[in-house]
Amino acid sequence: MFLTFFAALKDAQVPVTLREYLTLMEALDRNVADASVEDFYFLARTCLVKDERNLDRFDRVFGATFKGLETLSQALDKAEIPAEWLKKLAEKYLTEEERRKLEALGWDKLMETLRERLREQKGRHQGGSKWIGTAGTSPFGAYGYNPEGVRIGQEGNRNFRAVKVWDKREFKDLDGEVELGTRNIKIALRRLRKFARTGAAEELDLDTTIKGTAEKGYLDIRLRPERRNAVKVLLFFDIGGSMDWHIKLVEELFSAAKAEFKHMEHFYFHNCLYEHVWKENRRRHTDRTATFDVLHTYPHDYKVIFVGDASMSPYEIAMAGGSVEHMNEEAGQIWLERVTRTYPHAVWLNPVPREQWAYTHSIGMISELLAGRMFPLTLEGLEGAMRELAH
Repeated sequence: MFLTFFAALKDAQVPVTLREYLTLMEALDRNVADASVEDFYFLARTCLVKDERNLDRFDRVFGATFKGLETLSQALDKAEIPAEWLKKLAEKYLTEEERRKLEALGWDKLMETLRERLREQKGRHQGGSKWIGTAGTSPFGAYGYNPEGVRIGQEGNRNFRAVKVWDKREFKDLDGEVELGTRNIKIALRRLRKFARTGAAEELDLDTTIKGTAEKGYLDIRLRPERRNAVKVLLFFDIGGSMDWHIKLVEELFSAAKAEFKHMEHFYFHNCLYEHVWKENRRRHTDRTATFDVLHTYPHDYKVIFVGDASMSPYEIAMAGGSVEHMNEEAGQIWLERVTRTYPHAVWLNPVPREQWAYTHSIGMISELLAGRMFPLTLEGLEGAMRELAH
């Protein structure tokens, strides 16, 4: 019943927080209010209402939730707290001034300090600045804040500050059959075309049929291969993390590309290209493809398109071991350079608006590695990218 009360207050737009709810539960546990519903009303109002403008809403919700109860004991046995709430019990909230005072350790010092903490730490910690724990300012752990840290035991992004994630993460494949919201994407992709007659002879060749029939005096049907777009494309999709915000747009691009390019292969990566890519996200830990194999399987005449927001820690691009998810032996920039050497025609499509690129250092680094061939994932940007690939 207390959970129902808390949820109803939020639905009524009374600004109550988990901390305030837990304060109320603690007060009940210490018998601050006796068994009467009236005493509980004043206690709850004191704990949960911060602004008198919300008193009327609070009263309406309280009356609807506890209507008919004569004693508080009828509701106390239902005062359970969900485990997920307890996980995030004491998230650290810092002012901007407090955040500016925290300093990043730098990559080498960060990894060295993590190894040291793993050797020394014996138990769980919360709210501190040193140990691996929760809700503090330590560079290691979950639900806290640090300018650069190793995320351990936290579900999802909060501050986008982690330089490595020490948890197994699951991503979903892009849907290549999604209904396109606009045909304009397909029209933009059509700028990248080189027609050739390929495959089995299955299309009527009207001109040679007429000529042959006239020469032989009887019907002489001639067939020819269908005229198709002969351009070959390799698509590399950044998946998961901050790219989740752009899934709909990228799925539309994927659907359009599947329809336009008959010779197309796609692979997934996360944040930056490294030694492995994969075709299915549910099997990315068990069924991967070596990036070297991709470079040696598909010829130099393939056009390469990277799709990603290029938003990451600079370490992920510049450092061995800098990947947010694993200890890569070679820096991401080395793999990007290998791709651009193997495939001279390569571009990067970025779903982040161009006017925001200057605020993220890694976007500039990726753009430089692609020799400036980064384009926004807009219709104008797509047309520019297709013109670049067609050269």
